[in-house]
Amino acid sequence: MDDWQNGGFGLYIHWPFCQSKCPYCDFNSHVATAIDQDAWARAYLSEIDRVAEETKGRLLNTVFFGGGTPSLMDPDLVAALLERISTSWTRANDFEVTLEANPSSVEAGRFWGFSEAGVNRISMGIQAMNDDDLRRLGRMHSVAEARAAFNVARNQFSRVSFDLIYARQFQTLQDWRSELQEALSMAVDHLSLYQLTIEPGTVFGARHAKGGLAGLPDDEISADMYLLTQDICAEYGMPAYEVSNHAGPDAQSRHNLIYWRYGDYAGIGPGAHGRLTQQGKRFATHTPLSPQAWLDQVTREGHGEQTREAIPPVEQALEYLMMSLRLTEGSDIQRYQALAGSPLEESRITGLVNHGFLLRQDTKIMATDQGRPILNAVLRELVT
Repeated sequence: MDDWQNGGFGLYIHWPFCQSKCPYCDFNSHVATAIDQDAWARAYLSEIDRVAEETKGRLLNTVFFGGGTPSLMDPDLVAALLERISTSWTRANDFEVTLEANPSSVEAGRFWGFSEAGVNRISMGIQAMNDDDLRRLGRMHSVAEARAAFNVARNQFSRVSFDLIYARQFQTLQDWRSELQEALSMAVDHLSLYQLTIEPGTVFGARHAKGGLAGLPDDEISADMYLLTQDICAEYGMPAYEVSNHAGPDAQSRHNLIYWRYGDYAGIGPGAHGRLTQQGKRFATHTPLSPQAWLDQVTREGHGEQTREAIPPVEQALEYLMMSLRLTEGSDIQRYQALAGSPLEESRITGLVNHGFLLRQDTKIMATDQGRPILNAVLRELVT
């Protein structure tokens, strides 16, 4: 059995367009005044056909429309892609189709169209529950609009997730407690809760470098916010199953679990990357970042890949460890050994267990509540 089958197989489709660029965002997103959705449909369908030919006979577990703002796609375009996908692969019984949405792009009719197309899970970028912070984050919606959009989604889809960002400018621990409790009172089955990070190449990154991003919580307060998040979400029946993701029973993002369990996934669209196993070898795939460059390449050359590189076994093992230790279920050290060709050092595992950063159960190792906030340091101790 190829290793990827431990994690499953998913398809990621990147829609690169947004109504505006958020100042904290380092994703591959672009603002465009006019989009030829027919041209994009032809390119996506061509890539679906190509990937399907390469992965013939596989069971497809998930599809994820990410971006950008995929809720700006025409529902008919989403329907055409999902129809082609359904004829190209056998779909899992619990087949999951997620589409990311921003509250400012939500209309009841559009969501009905996505549901009719086959989308069965929505992930909404709400990000904050007060208008002042939404403005600081460059968001185009208000709290009232976010609530209205959420209600539309909740009435149309049985599975709805939304994102919030914490450790924002001028945010106190009590502010975050109140905001998180409000969010949990709304939540359907899943929340993604991210600490604000200042990324190079973003507006926030440039502003921070000039000393212009005032009021950011210090590291101690940010750590307290993380710990508070774990406690409150657990009280509300939505414990963390991954560092930044919380879910009710059986409500985890199946697509993201493919990443964290180190399965295979095909990436279609500008800036999408993938991991694909062919003839026993796992490859990393990348596509051009520029939407026009990707579209031109698919039209001209019949494929949208920029590079495809074989991943050495030791690097695969490291990738598996880095991804799986983010999960509360942890990593299988026998699987690591099968990938790397050599085991993790027992003395390193024992040392981390004795210091309270790891738990060990048979062949599994899991980061503890103390270990998860410093996961990068735990990983360095394990493998360097």
